[in-house]
Amino acid sequence: MNLKYEIILYWSADDNAYIAEVPELPGCMADGATYAGALQNAEVIIQEWLMTAKELGRSVPEPKGRRLMYA
Repeated sequence: MNLKYEIILYWSADDNAYIAEVPELPGCMADGATYAGALQNAEVIIQEWLMTAKELGRSVPEPKGRRLMYA
């Protein structure tokens, strides 16, 4: 599986956990008690997101890589 999607990791005081968001896959996010745990959970949820999209016949976006936020 292609796991070359950007993952944004940050600490959420509200959730008391690290959050991993995958901006290119709508609604795809995971959490974890540690930074590494959130990243590992994100890798699992990316695979599940892609598998579910394919099963439902939905299009799967190609990974774009790093977003350019600064010009």
